[in-house]
Amino acid sequence: MTASSDVVLASRDGHVMTWTINLPETRNPISGDDVVERLVQLVDEANADHETRVVILTGAGSAFSAGGNVKDMADRKGMFGGAPYQLREGYRRGIQRLPKALYHCEVPIIAAVNGPAVGAGCDLAMMCDMRVASTNAFFAESFVKLGIIPGDGGAWLLPRIIGASRAAEMSFTGDRVDAATALDWGMVSRVVEPEALLATARELADRVAVNPPHALRMTKKLLREGQRQDLDSILELSAAMQALSHHTADHTEALAAFLERRPGQFTGK
Repeated sequence: MTASSDVVLASRDGHVMTWTINLPETRNPISGDDVVERLVQLVDEANADHETRVVILTGAGSAFSAGGNVKDMADRKGMFGGAPYQLREGYRRGIQRLPKALYHCEVPIIAAVNGPAVGAGCDLAMMCDMRVASTNAFFAESFVKLGIIPGDGGAWLLPRIIGASRAAEMSFTGDRVDAATALDWGMVSRVVEPEALLATARELADRVAVNPPHALRMTKKLLREGQRQDLDSILELSAAMQALSHHTADHTEALAAFLERRPGQFTGK
């Protein structure tokens, strides 16, 4: 299947890519094969392009993402149709590709949550490394309200971000969490007025992108591996990656810039 660039727009400004889910009339659902394919494609492109240092992910219109397409679910269309074994394969070959792709995206991803992030849309925000939210945003792990379960990895993602008890509260009630509560719970790192959201995300992205790109990618890898490996394993991996870091031209430039009290100019070499 060829991904359509219309469903998720991609634009570059310097070393920062912005991906915008572009289905505002249906509140940016992500359960369609076209959206999944496009986001997977964009991750592959970011991993291969060392000019890309940070990604901002947001939604067009008033919503970040409504998650699954509920109309398709009611009509048993697309990934929601067929016998149980077909549904299982639909999830595995469809929306479950997203948490795997974003988990293995080598560059940091900032979710700019402009509005409701519901069900799989909430989980999509949790798949990102950092989250900033508009005051218009809310989050809902609302699968139980539809008589289903988090089918896209939310049961793994959410407890790691807000803790087991709060993740259980969100998952068992399906209730909304407003932006202020999300900030208090550590789900997002800041909340701003809607008109300031993308500028705030960009300011954060610029603070990240100014750093040596290989060090950024290896740091993200270590943070990911730290979620599943023990301390001894992480120390071994850190030692190997540190040896690589010490032999980059960007490390030499970073040392010179520090000693000369000037900004570094990093090339990814």
